[in-house]
Amino acid sequence: MRLVFAGTPEPAVPSLRRLASAHDVLTVITRQDAPLGRKRVLTPSPVAAAAEELGLPVIRADRLGDAVTADIAALEPDLGVIVAYGGLVREPLLSTPKHGWINLHFSLLPRWRGAAPVQHALIAGDARTGASVFQLVPELDAGDVFGELAIDVPADATAGSLLSALAEDGAALLTDVVDAIAAGSAVSHPQQGETTYAAKLGDDDGRVRWNEPAPAVLGRIRGVTPEPGAHTTIGGARLKVLAVAAAPSDAPHLAPGALALHGGKVVAGTASTPIVLDTVQPAGKGAMRAADWWRGLRDATPVAGS
Repeated sequence: MRLVFAGTPEPAVPSLRRLASAHDVLTVITRQDAPLGRKRVLTPSPVAAAAEELGLPVIRADRLGDAVTADIAALEPDLGVIVAYGGLVREPLLSTPKHGWINLHFSLLPRWRGAAPVQHALIAGDARTGASVFQLVPELDAGDVFGELAIDVPADATAGSLLSALAEDGAALLTDVVDAIAAGSAVSHPQQGETTYAAKLGDDDGRVRWNEPAPAVLGRIRGVTPEPGAHTTIGGARLKVLAVAAAPSDAPHLAPGALALHGGKVVAGTASTPIVLDTVQPAGKGAMRAADWWRGLRDATPVAGS
């Protein structure tokens, strides 16, 4: 099968590697190199780096316009495959490959259509999630589904860890679907169930709402880790919250946002039971154990702002 592949972040890399080992990937489309780090060094996307390692041609484009469409049409691909590219595929590019485009999406569609499905699943407290491979259509993430996989969400999962797991399992699912399309045996079905949307997250989505119950607080923190990152304020200064856990049953009851040291661990109050702060990062400093941060405080009874 002659493929074009579009993707940008690390979760798209396992799919590219699997497809490149089983099919003829004609070219890889990814977003432009982006400035990273404090020195803002222009850096290739993870997909661009993987494609170059595999010896595949790369098209860098932040928008799939006329020029990209012409380049793809000249290759006469059988199928387009997209995994977290970060841009929309519109006509006439949508119809350029013989079999159109398929998309690996990290949710059980139609739940969590959109840019941040894994993050929203954790924030919402979903017990199960998964990945779907579907036919790309003009409507957002609305095409017929060729295959899906479902998993139970681990209790301590973050968006980063869950996305990494789904990226590996989803790559196998995607390859199976491409194999079936190549063999002429692929079967798809319309999406069924309630449609929900997963908009891209911003900085305010990472603000911890201490007046919510503990499961919701834990879900939000884990859902925005590592991006855009969870944060609260202590005495007017931002504190990043990097790792958390449920508090032991003997932890003291605390008002929402109130902090205390219990059994050598920092616990924080919510609208229900407290949670444990394991790892934090104060403004201008590196990540540290929350207990070490606590010992450096001058205020003996700090309260986290919501």
